[in-house]
Amino acid sequence: MIEVQRVGEDRYRVTVEEGGSRTEHAVTVQDDYYQKLTGGSITVEELVRKSFEFLLEREPKESILSSFDLPVIQRYFPNYERVISSR
Repeated sequence: MIEVQRVGEDRYRVTVEEGGSRTEHAVTVQDDYYQKLTGGSITVEELVRKSFEFLLEREPKESILSSFDLPVIQRYFPNYERVISSR
């Protein structure tokens, strides 16, 4: 389960529950990056949720940074923006 909660203007708390354990993550999403990836076609919360689905397909929840700006994913996974934009 992935729960995304807005906690500030551009800040989100993401809780991932899986296999009887839970992790929490603080994610920042700037509006220009959100627009670049989605064109406003989905909510920011949905973008964050889809981004975590992307990450969880590639690594365990415990390996996901506890705090990061969404564009950081692109540094670790160069196909992130292309995959997310097509989802």
